[in-house]
Amino acid sequence: MTLIEGHRPITPADGIPVWDVDPYDEAILRDPHDYHRELRRLGEVVYIPRYSVLAVGRYEVTRKVFSDHENFVSSRGVGLNDFALEDPWRPPSIILEADPPDHTITRKVMSRALSPKVAKTFADLFRATAETLIAGLLEKGTIEAVADMAEPFPTTVFPKAVGMKDTNARYLVDYGAMVFNAVGPDNAIRRRAMSHAGEIVPWITAACARDRLSDGGLGAMVYAAADAGEISHEQAGMLVRSFLSAGVDTTVTGIGNALWCFSQNPGEWARLKADPSLARAAFEEVLRVTSPVHTFGRTAGRATRIAGFPVEEGTKVICVLGAANSDPDKWPDADTFRIDRKPVGHMAFGAGIHGCVGQNIARAELEAILGALLDKVDRIEPAGAPEWRPNNAIRALDRLPLTLIPK
Repeated sequence: MTLIEGHRPITPADGIPVWDVDPYDEAILRDPHDYHRELRRLGEVVYIPRYSVLAVGRYEVTRKVFSDHENFVSSRGVGLNDFALEDPWRPPSIILEADPPDHTITRKVMSRALSPKVAKTFADLFRATAETLIAGLLEKGTIEAVADMAEPFPTTVFPKAVGMKDTNARYLVDYGAMVFNAVGPDNAIRRRAMSHAGEIVPWITAACARDRLSDGGLGAMVYAAADAGEISHEQAGMLVRSFLSAGVDTTVTGIGNALWCFSQNPGEWARLKADPSLARAAFEEVLRVTSPVHTFGRTAGRATRIAGFPVEEGTKVICVLGAANSDPDKWPDADTFRIDRKPVGHMAFGAGIHGCVGQNIARAELEAILGALLDKVDRIEPAGAPEWRPNNAIRALDRLPLTLIPK
């Protein structure tokens, strides 16, 4: 067993399969498909002694655990560390790492700021930026899609949407990497990400202060809620920072993964060109197939059960969303990318009260990129082998060489 500081070892109930695997091994993080299949094959709940955790990966049980906030809480951390036993590396997120009633208050503020109505107000900005970016990339022809498109687009438009006066694309991407890698064990991946904390965290904190935000952006809306007494001004600052921890890295990942899906499946790109109304369904299928957030945790807040097995209070449970989203019992021909699938119920954006509050903005950004690509690009072709970036929570590409063939 690997000792996790601030993590209570558990004794699994009789009958729960035991699997000596490291879910955070770099080889698994780069190519998790065999791991996902074996996790589902072993049973509805599996004990992983290396970290003394339970793991779930079949769709139905994963969705039930992940959305059951009464029995499986988020306030004790969504990673391996139990915040009831150890202080986290930063103050806990007051929306992601919170439970009702506290979560209800902050969720209301964020949901209002990130509503579909608000997302629509950024449509022109997103589309104009996407068109300019892609026009420039078409002149290059062959691109490195992560560095040239997936990262520049969100790091350009999202700070404008938030209303940030200060921007630093590298810090925004690396801050997201810190946040998501921190949910895993203290492995080399986490240590590499956290090595930049000393310079990045103070910059993020300063950039999200009220005097560094313009009027009319998402950040100003959050601070207005503080002025109205719904939340404190300290909480407002934390919520604005949460925009950046969850709103950049996942969108970078979604764009890169979409480009990978279409470059690997040219027939689906041709189908989308023939019927652009499938763009929303295509995005959902990208999310299902690639699961940008591949694993998140919960903690049993009290003695409970999973699939009939007793679970001790304090048990850490990792919900392997990538395995659930590729469960053939839920998704026939699950490993096939098919844009007409309309995969209602995938968990790439979470489930229950902790469903991704920023998904409307993320969808708007992805639709802007896909729309601009459909207008200008005839084919998206591989120009080299893709490289996946090991991350303790995010399934993301590190490099994706592509050739864009214009119309």
